[in-house]
Amino acid sequence: MKSLKAFSPVLLWLAAPAMANSHVPPPVQPATSFAAVDVHKDEKVAVAAEPYDTINKEAIFRGDYFGYGVIPIRVIVTNNSDRPISLLETRIILITATGDNIKVAEPAEVERVMNSKRRESGKTPKHSAKPMPKPSRQDVDDDFDAFEFRALTVEPHTTRAGFVFYAVSGLDRPLEGAKLSVVTLRDAYGTELFEFQIPLDKYLNSQASAAK
Repeated sequence: MKSLKAFSPVLLWLAAPAMANSHVPPPVQPATSFAAVDVHKDEKVAVAAEPYDTINKEAIFRGDYFGYGVIPIRVIVTNNSDRPISLLETRIILITATGDNIKVAEPAEVERVMNSKRRESGKTPKHSAKPMPKPSRQDVDDDFDAFEFRALTVEPHTTRAGFVFYAVSGLDRPLEGAKLSVVTLRDAYGTELFEFQIPLDKYLNSQASAAK
């Protein structure tokens, strides 16, 4: 599979039912079920983002990515129109609060970032379970195989979901003020949909409210 980092065609993985700690994705739910979502009512398409930034959530993976400078983000695309949506040219970019554009990371970049640093203790909440290990290269490959964004289309009245990974090493609070930009989705006639912009503060605010 080619890398999303190079803006090659986005491939979205069709998720299977999840089981705790079994290294399979969680069940697919409509994009509107998530706090961080951008809904295009006229186009009848919604795109949501769900960062996996705690050890409890990262338990589906084979190691602690966020603690070592890589943030997995689950992207959910719901197509409520009567036409399929093409993801062949889609790009998914993490835009930081300072305006930096971070492209989707390849497995080799993920491994390089994690090997270049120690765990960032502030990246996981104090009430989390016992820290997870740093993923090995085989772990990274296996997690990409299981979780990465992989299908070429979203059929009418269907939701597809999968993960993208971003190298955020050196950013103290990479999600604060950041947004996910999803561009170049096309309908069955080749017409490009408007850009989806998903503020990740929506996710952070929902987590803060749930913790109260």
